[in-house]
Amino acid sequence: MQNKAKNNNIILIKTLGDIIKSHRKASNKTIYKISAEASMSKSTWREAELGICKNINLTTLWKISEGLEMSPSELLEELQNKLGKNFSLSELD
Repeated sequence: MQNKAKNNNIILIKTLGDIIKSHRKASNKTIYKISAEASMSKSTWREAELGICKNINLTTLWKISEGLEMSPSELLEELQNKLGKNFSLSELD
């Protein structure tokens, strides 16, 4: 059970990274430019896009959504739509 939750966490972070990268590219901005506009480090933005961070805190998620010119709820809704309604990080299934 623990492996499923761990694997789902990886899927969550990688899917979020794909969404972030897609929106950044659609806005024709470099990581350098968009991270500066969002008042965050280039390396943090890059790690989020690549899905190599272990977790993203709420403050970082908020800054990313502002950099993408969308609300945090829009970003999370897109993530939920990509993952599906039955996606869970809980070990209870």
